[in-house]
Amino acid sequence: MRIVVQRVLEAAVRVNHQITGQIGSGLLVFVGFEAADTQEDIAWITGKLINLRIFNDELGVMNKSCLEVGGDILLVSQFTLHASTKKGNRPSYIRAARPEQAIPLYETLIAELSSALGKPIFTGIFSADMKVSLLNDGPVTILIDSKNKE
Repeated sequence: MRIVVQRVLEAAVRVNHQITGQIGSGLLVFVGFEAADTQEDIAWITGKLINLRIFNDELGVMNKSCLEVGGDILLVSQFTLHASTKKGNRPSYIRAARPEQAIPLYETLIAELSSALGKPIFTGIFSADMKVSLLNDGPVTILIDSKNKE
């Protein structure tokens, strides 16, 4: 599982000109699933994301987590995070999980994040043509891959 985490002052997702998810201060998280992902990946990503200390403390140092600052999470599915550009100029998405596997993983991740954060997780619509707007704070953008736990 790969995620791109952006600390935002605000973010929204629209599908057919309708807002499906919107947050103020918090994290905009793009998530891509691969066929090898399991419940262990979801648990690891959940723990990492909820406890990632990328919000400023009283001294302006990134030392607080989304949980500590009461931030929201907007989760957006994005299979293109598993694009391979090794050969040619057209990306291959062979590693991306098929919808029948990815949707249950996505729903489980939403439930796990909501439970860990203690409030609802806002989302886009899986596999829809989404328009995402955001005001990145910092900017702070972090890539995390559950198969590459550096």
